[in-house]
Amino acid sequence: MNPQRQPGAVEPLTHPYRPQSRSPPRYWLRSNPYQANLLRDGVRRYLQLPADQTVLILHAKVAQKSYGNEKRFFCPPPCVYLSGPGWKLKQEQLTARDLGEAGFRVWGYMGLDSMGSSLMETQKLSFEEQPDSKGFGCAKALYISDADKRKHFRLVLKLFFSNGQEIGTFHSKLIKVISKPSQKKQSLKNTDLCISSGSKVSLFNRLRSQTVSTRYLSVEGGAFIASARQWAAFTLHLADERYTRSEFPLREGYIRYGSVVQLICTATGITLPPLIIRKFQGSDRMYLCLSTEKVIQFQASPCPKEANRELLNDGSCWTIIGTEMVEYTFSESLACAREPVSPVPLIAALQLTGGGDVAMLEVQGEHFHAHLKVWFGDVEAETMYRSPKSLVCVVPDVSAFGSDWRWLRYPITVPLLLIRDDGLIYSSSFTFTYTPEQSLLPGQPVPSDVPQDSDKLLDSIHQEFTRTNFHLFMQS
Repeated sequence: MNPQRQPGAVEPLTHPYRPQSRSPPRYWLRSNPYQANLLRDGVRRYLQLPADQTVLILHAKVAQKSYGNEKRFFCPPPCVYLSGPGWKLKQEQLTARDLGEAGFRVWGYMGLDSMGSSLMETQKLSFEEQPDSKGFGCAKALYISDADKRKHFRLVLKLFFSNGQEIGTFHSKLIKVISKPSQKKQSLKNTDLCISSGSKVSLFNRLRSQTVSTRYLSVEGGAFIASARQWAAFTLHLADERYTRSEFPLREGYIRYGSVVQLICTATGITLPPLIIRKFQGSDRMYLCLSTEKVIQFQASPCPKEANRELLNDGSCWTIIGTEMVEYTFSESLACAREPVSPVPLIAALQLTGGGDVAMLEVQGEHFHAHLKVWFGDVEAETMYRSPKSLVCVVPDVSAFGSDWRWLRYPITVPLLLIRDDGLIYSSSFTFTYTPEQSLLPGQPVPSDVPQDSDKLLDSIHQEFTRTNFHLFMQS
């Protein structure tokens, strides 16, 4: 499987052959049986009611450098969202220790990755609860000076409980440093200046070019609003204008003036009506417009001097900027230590190798370490740490998922988890699917009812579920 494949892609894989001649692992890690049984019971409870804690960081792809004494604050400002039922569970645990409500409050510090450890060089974040129960924090005063000669950097977020307990350290994706907004035209030679269909963007409006009047397109209560602090990341899709509004199949390509696009909020899934990106010219049309804190449709009036132009107000002029988002998810529901949750591992791709008696799965991603084990649902797999970007594990036999597996005639799908030695759970969006062959042995009829005492049928189904006849599917 290509580790660079698009998220959400599904690629069927089989393993009818022996393992490839790769460097054999030096040793495999597996919990002792007693510890594994206790942990498995806890993992089963977690899978029934996941108590996850999620940290979501939103930021722009580029940052404009500041010169001299000026401070060009990042636009849009980096935002952090805390979500998931695990935060409330943590609050109950702290309350049980007589720490009270104040001990649970979360504080953060955000800065650039070259600033060192001094909190004086970072911006403090306090999190306010949103109507959807998410915690929200915003770093509005971050900038990069001309003394910093790097072309790329990352943001670093450190989270703490107000009692001083450290939660962990979280990094943004790479941010490109620019001296000023590019005036170059789009071309295939400058693909980094182009916005492709499927990219994540934000939109903001700045009345009379004043920074203090900047408003960001956001979603609240199921409606689009203009906010001075919060902004939403939208997936920008090219749409085919030959179809009706209710259909609008999406397509690949780069966004240009005149393109018909659809903006879909990544958090809520709410979609704006199909829009056309235009310069300040064209026919009599309705425009997306900012009116105080509301987002409305504005009817443009024709220009009296030039028939092919229209008169627009400042509220109808939006700036589009590419954005990135990175999400860290973990659960402390089983953890027995007070160590920070970082580094939080992120799975990017899976690679299946081998077959016959042994099938191995390589987990590719980042932030891996030797204290992690791969779990297939509630079944622990023998795991070997290779590098910060690679873990290798032995695929558990399908019989580990229940004694009645021989009678199953449908696929078995289990989630992939990474669990730290102390019981900290890192969930992922990946699953692993065992799929049996859909045919029995040659000449074997398929009865409507399965007799429990039929040794012949049992043997045939057992053969069907052997590793040489077993298909494995992975999906994100």
